[in-house]
Amino acid sequence: MAKHEHVRVAVIGSGFGGIGAAVRLRREGITDFVVLERADSVGGTWRDNSYPGCACDVPSHLYSFSFAPNPDWPRTFSGQRHIRAYLEHVTDTFGIRPHLRLNHEVMKTAWNADELRWDIETSRGSFSADVVVSATGPLSDPRIPDIPGLADFTGKVFHSAQWDHDYDLTGKRVAMVGTGASAIQIVPSIQPKVGRLTLFQRTAPWVMPRMDRAISAPERWLHRQLPFTATARRGLLWGIRELQVSAFTKRPDELGLVERLAKANIARAIKDPALRARLTPSYRLGCKRILLSNTYYPALAQPNVDVIASGLKEVRGNVVVAADGTETEVDAIIFGTGFHVTDMPIAPRVIGADGRSLADHWKNGMEALRGATAAGFPNMMTIIGPNTGLGNSSMILMIESQLNYMADYLRQLDVLGGRTALAVRPSAVGVWNRRVQKRMERTVWKSGGCESWYLDANGRNTTLWPGTTGEFRRETRTVDLSEYEVLRAPAKPAAGRRATRKKEAVQ
Repeated sequence: MAKHEHVRVAVIGSGFGGIGAAVRLRREGITDFVVLERADSVGGTWRDNSYPGCACDVPSHLYSFSFAPNPDWPRTFSGQRHIRAYLEHVTDTFGIRPHLRLNHEVMKTAWNADELRWDIETSRGSFSADVVVSATGPLSDPRIPDIPGLADFTGKVFHSAQWDHDYDLTGKRVAMVGTGASAIQIVPSIQPKVGRLTLFQRTAPWVMPRMDRAISAPERWLHRQLPFTATARRGLLWGIRELQVSAFTKRPDELGLVERLAKANIARAIKDPALRARLTPSYRLGCKRILLSNTYYPALAQPNVDVIASGLKEVRGNVVVAADGTETEVDAIIFGTGFHVTDMPIAPRVIGADGRSLADHWKNGMEALRGATAAGFPNMMTIIGPNTGLGNSSMILMIESQLNYMADYLRQLDVLGGRTALAVRPSAVGVWNRRVQKRMERTVWKSGGCESWYLDANGRNTTLWPGTTGEFRRETRTVDLSEYEVLRAPAKPAAGRRATRKKEAVQ
């Protein structure tokens, strides 16, 4: 067991959010920090998700830090291997390795009101920190639905984020459960080798062509020699997506033209009218995340693929049963059913000032001021917190905005001096959250006629940001101290004064 270690800042997680926080801390001149990571390497979701065909649906030059451009991206949309390598490179380039505490899973972190600090218990020792930055991310813990009979299934079962590379799918009868971003990459990757593939589709996704290509050697040379060209490329990609935002957040009817293009994409690949009908969504495009693929529909049209327009209801031995009663005998079940997004797994492990967990505080829905600070949890910030997700652009833009907020938060603590904490006022959280939810009513995610992982159990969208990334950056540029209560530790009397008072009391 490691000895107890006190640091100014403890960062939890080493994905894009955690590595970005570590780099920003060093750039702010703060070196007294650790990055607590439960795995044995950095990378977050890009370390864990290694399934066949895994790649990003955001262009490479936009899905990277502005302070760490990569002129050598091999493709316009990069695969998992290259994105993970990029995060390793950033970790080395900015000197983050000495701050890493790998294989340190955070079991509990509790606010110590007497000392104005966080006490942290990990799987390999204890820590304390003046400030905690939670960067565990919403795509960190896989979600497998509770299916009756699944525990007694005689074949192989795994989630897309826990891919079993030792299991050979060649010739196997495989059930793929789910039709999200992971599934549409997995299906065309495994379809040629499996004996039979049965896709369980509760809701058909909207799928647009993926404009992917190799980035040529001359392009990469140009970006290395003239870095401003890569910056301009990134800026163009950003600008195009900023212009699209209003259709998602204010005028969903404008998405009708894109729907027609998406239906034409289905018609080109799917000639069977019955199958085409099953694959055509019945809700407004954009209500769920728009997916990108050139190979998904062609794979579904192959003779060894069955599409069941129904969810998986139960498992009987090695037979999977759909909600519509369809029975299929399979050798393996692969779940592409997403993650615990609206019920963050770290939340039960974080104990606030009133002795209650963050999960308890958020039982009726997640909410945090500017997606960063939750009422009752002083000196704690969340990267990719409530209502900071995006439906059409790069999360790295939102992460960098939150890093700006984190940096100013720490500057404010320095200015205040002494043992100090900032506790966000519940009223400020309430005002912010009501404003966000009011704007959400006009969005396609709320009015588009679908159920998605964007919504929590109460039907509220607590995941997405109903505006542009530029607007969010302005909202998180600085900390407004009027939204916080300043907590100060009581001054401890000097030893000499305590002795004098004791002597006077005796006399």
